Order: sequence, then C-alpha cells, then structure tokens
Amino acid sequence: MHFDRLKRREFIALLSSAATAWPFAARAQQRAMPVVGFLHLGSAVPFAYTASAVREGLRQFGYIEGQNIAIEYRWANNEPDRLPELAADLVRRQAAVIIAMGTNLPGRAAKAATSTIPIVFVSGGDPVRDGLVASLNRPGGNVTGVTFRTQELVPKRLDLLRELLPQATTIAHIADPRVPGAAETLRNLIDAASTLGRQVVVAEARSEHDFGSAFAMFVDRHADALIVGSSLLFDSHRDELVAFAKRYKIPAIYQDRQYVVDGGLISYGASFVAVFRIGGRYAGQILKGVKPADLPVEQPTLFELVINTMTAKTLGLDVPPTLLIRADELIE
Repeated sequence: MHFDRLKRREFIALLSSAATAWPFAARAQQRAMPVVGFLHLGSAVPFAYTASAVREGLRQFGYIEGQNIAIEYRWANNEPDRLPELAADLVRRQAAVIIAMGTNLPGRAAKAATSTIPIVFVSGGDPVRDGLVASLNRPGGNVTGVTFRTQELVPKRLDLLRELLPQATTIAHIADPRVPGAAETLRNLIDAASTLGRQVVVAEARSEHDFGSAFAMFVDRHADALIVGSSLLFDSHRDELVAFAKRYKIPAIYQDRQYVVDGGLISYGASFVAVFRIGGRYAGQILKGVKPADLPVEQPTLFELVINTMTAKTLGLDVPPTLLIRADELIE
C-alpha cells in the first residue's frame, strides 16, 4: 500500500513537471522561429496589399507566418524621421531578414542600422544612385531587392492619354517634389509632350491639403487630362485623388491598378502586387541560405494596362477598341 502511494505521488509529480515544462518548450520553439522584419514608410490600411503580396512570396518558399516564421511589422505612417528607430528595433529583435519598402528611404534606414542582416528593398527609385547597392547585377554587401523605376514610364502614359483623348492639348501633372527622381520624371514628360505638340501644366503637392488647389489650377488652365506622379503621399490618399479627378471631370492616368480599382480611369505600370511578391520570394531565398550579394536587383519586365470602363462612361468617354483589346484588365 505504501509502495502504491509512492508510485502515485511520483506519477503526479511527473505530470506536474511536464505541464510546467510545456509552456517553456513552446516559448523556446517560438523564439527559434525566424523573424522577418517588415519596414514600410506608409501606413497599414492603404498598403495592406503590399504585406499580403510579401506573405505570398514567402509562402512560395515554404514560409508561412505563424507556422515557421514570425513577421514583425513596422509602419512609419508617412513619417520618414521614424524610420531609423524602427529599423534599429528590427535589428534589436534579431530579424533574419528585413524587407524595406515605400520609397528607398526604408532601405537606406535599414542599411544604416545593420551591415550584417540581409535587407531586401522594394521601391521605385534608383538603388545605385541612392547608395543601396553597388550595381544592379552585382549588388554586393547585405542588400538586394526590386526596383520598378516609374519615371521611365511617363512618356508611355502620355501616349496612352493621347490615344484615349486625341484632341487633348493641355496635360496636367501633379507631382511630389520630395520624391527622388521627380525632376527627371518631369523632364521626361515635358520632352515627350513637346514631341507630341502638347503643353504640360504642373502642380506640386507636399501633403493631401494641396490637392484642392492643384485641381483648381488645372481647371483654371483648362487641362484636358492628368498624369498623376509617383509618390507615397499619393498612394496613401489615392481615394482623394480619384475623387478630385471625378469631381472636376478630368480624365487621369495613374501608375498603379489600385487607383483604378478605387474608381480611377486608367493605369499603366508594373504590377505592384507582383513586385512586392518578388520581394517576399527574395526574402524566402535568403532564409534558405542564399546571400543577398548573389541575388541581382530585379526589374519587372511586364507592365499592365488597367481601365475602369464605368469611370469612362461617367466621364462621357468612348474608350477606343485598340485600348480595350490591349488592356490586361477591365474593371466594370
């Protein structure tokens, strides 16, 4: 009898120690899960699709958030001064790789914070000019990524507007002068417009509060169409820009299909979802052991034309069949 009590006591003690040890084992397993740092200059709501695309790219290499990787999200909410501390925090959390996006500023902040943790940038700037990599083919160091260099597509957007609105002679352009490459974009636009015999009217916007005065100026100058420049500010407030274009009945072309999904008329550019997915894939390769220096900076070669036919009807426009046939996506 005494022996049975002893065995029962030992069994209960064993169960108790196992129950106590289990949470510690679970926490140890969680700590061992690789951490992917996600650093974005923008804010979570308008750029939720970028995080989703990154997760898709990681999944292609077998990495699923919450199962075998943890993702630490850091949003600067359009405040560049916050980026250095957010990047430093990801370094303190010993991220296995940092994905930086929303212009080249997050990539530069991450690079300043660490020379050892791999960094994958996704941006529309020039990574060589901005000091992120030594060259596109041989990035060197701990940084690589994806660049879609939107300023080079402005003449194509102008040509699409000419095809849609052959009688348009005055083209408006709203630009954020703080964006790297904004001056080059404007030069490309003016040169292309001059070749086609078009006049360009430019308004600068440094905050969403400048949108109203910009559109008032476009109306005053009798602008026939609008090219919206590349800017995180514009992407963050795309619904407002689309609303202004509708209110003043100015046909506008944008760089990203998200504008057209939100009611904009037309867009032409690299698929941002595909671009951010590449960033996730690069991070997945790095987690598998590939060095950033061995991954050339990716440049998208496929560009999508998206047209909102309902918006065209609202503006009283007949979209030429040649455009409808070439469109990658029609939103009705």
